[in-house]
Amino acid sequence: MEESKEEQAIILDFLPNGYPFDNRPMFRKTAIVQALGTSHFSLLELIPKKEAALQSMHVVYIGEGKRDEIHHVSGKLLPEKLTETAKHALVEAVKELVAKDKAKYIEFFNKAGAITTRMHQMELLPGIGKKHMWEIVEKRQDKPFESFEDMRARIKLLPDPEKAVVKRIISEINNEDKHKLFVR
Repeated sequence: MEESKEEQAIILDFLPNGYPFDNRPMFRKTAIVQALGTSHFSLLELIPKKEAALQSMHVVYIGEGKRDEIHHVSGKLLPEKLTETAKHALVEAVKELVAKDKAKYIEFFNKAGAITTRMHQMELLPGIGKKHMWEIVEKRQDKPFESFEDMRARIKLLPDPEKAVVKRIISEINNEDKHKLFVR
């Protein structure tokens, strides 16, 4: 399986004068964009075109070929390099991406399996322990889940599955666990 690259990214922060801690003279600094890839949740550092005026939460094309606003992708970004603005925008961006592709995450609940003999993929989601995991597995055998609402209706006291997915994605972006369910 060849690793596909991000085609689009959501802007988390736009620094028109580069990083504040960059000690180079003003004329040497370049504008920097901190962004989140929309398909694999990659944190990316982008260099915008000179005339580009970018805003937080704006989606930009970063794939091959002609790009309108981004000059080039400078590379992956470590979570600890994110600005405070970017950290706040990250949560919103992940929520937005999960809400846009609910079917993909419902599919996860319908198909998730064991990681080891003692651990199930669903147990990696915050708030979902063995009890909820077994209940989800039983209910999905009767009939696959159709939506997050369907899940909440069929499983008593289930923490919000959508919020659990968002929290899990953010913890994976921050490299808080060796297991990766959603982030590549």
